[in-house]
Amino acid sequence: MNQENKSALLDSLRIERKPAHAPSHGPWIIVGIVLLAALAVGGWYFWPNGRITVHAVTAQAQDPATASGLDASGYVVARRKATLSAKILGKVTEVNFEEGDHVKAGDIVARLDDSNYRAALMEAEAKARQAKAALDNTAPIYARYQKLKSEGAISTDAVENQRLAFDNARTAYDLARAEVGTAESYLRDTMVRAPFSGIVTVKVAQIGEVVAPQAAGGGDTRTGIITIVDMDSLEVQVDVSENYIDRVKVGGKAVIHLDAYPDWDIPGQVLAIIPTADQSKGTVEVRVAIKAKDSRILPQMAARVAFLDMPAGGAAAPVARVSVPVQAVQAHGRTGDVFIIKDDNTLEKRSVALGPVSAQTAVILSGVTAGETLASGELARLRDGDRVKIAQ
Repeated sequence: MNQENKSALLDSLRIERKPAHAPSHGPWIIVGIVLLAALAVGGWYFWPNGRITVHAVTAQAQDPATASGLDASGYVVARRKATLSAKILGKVTEVNFEEGDHVKAGDIVARLDDSNYRAALMEAEAKARQAKAALDNTAPIYARYQKLKSEGAISTDAVENQRLAFDNARTAYDLARAEVGTAESYLRDTMVRAPFSGIVTVKVAQIGEVVAPQAAGGGDTRTGIITIVDMDSLEVQVDVSENYIDRVKVGGKAVIHLDAYPDWDIPGQVLAIIPTADQSKGTVEVRVAIKAKDSRILPQMAARVAFLDMPAGGAAAPVARVSVPVQAVQAHGRTGDVFIIKDDNTLEKRSVALGPVSAQTAVILSGVTAGETLASGELARLRDGDRVKIAQ
């Protein structure tokens, strides 16, 4: 084979290869996207028009004259409250008062079926009349026998027999009178009277229902008829932490705020400190008198008491209260959250203790100092650390 043929044969055996592809640009595209996103975030962060717009408010210090050294929460309670029931088992035939009605001491608030007791009284009175007639018959005979005995006209045995007859008649009359008294007592027990003046707060039993004393009731039998409350006996009972009970003194002044009327300052005075602590809660109960009587104050209303007078050497400075518009607080009962606007227009979320909250103003007991700037408005869209734009 000559040289040309060998070259041709080698050329026929050579494998053709495709040209290699250009390098891929995928990673550079990802890097570009990341850079664009970073630029967008940075632009929003540093460009004011991209931030959330909020209104700014300033926390205002409260009047020191109304500041308190200690606050405690509790409820309005009535010292005189009674659920009236009958002393005997019976069916209700009359209920004379409804919820909200005023009653006076001695008023008949309800009646039970008295037909059986009235019949028993009539029977006892009839027996008493018979016993009285028998006594009236034997009394003059015995007196005559005593006179005859003194004259020696009859024997001692005859006088003694007549004395026994007289004593038996007198005993029978006394028993009959006692039965009349018992029947009258049962008849009176069918009438339920108010022990003191007050207002009906609960009507339990209805006409036709059977009521009974607690010991005798059972099944569906009612044990009470109505509940009355002496509204002049209303006071506030609060639980004070035992760590701060030394700041409370009997006779000290206080200000009461009802949750229903948070802007209403009700004057109060410490009545008593109950001399025992609740081990489970670590608190001591304090009774506070309500110095202003008002029909808006109702039993079981939630209340907060600010104790104004501190005992000598009791040491605590008044609580530094501040007030802010209610739109600047996310309230959660006795606590809440606020957003403080810092110098670089970033937000700092804080938890605060709340005092009275009205439709316009919220009192902050702790967590914010006077002069700090807070965000106000739609707080639900804000987060800790957000940068904001202050609305003009």
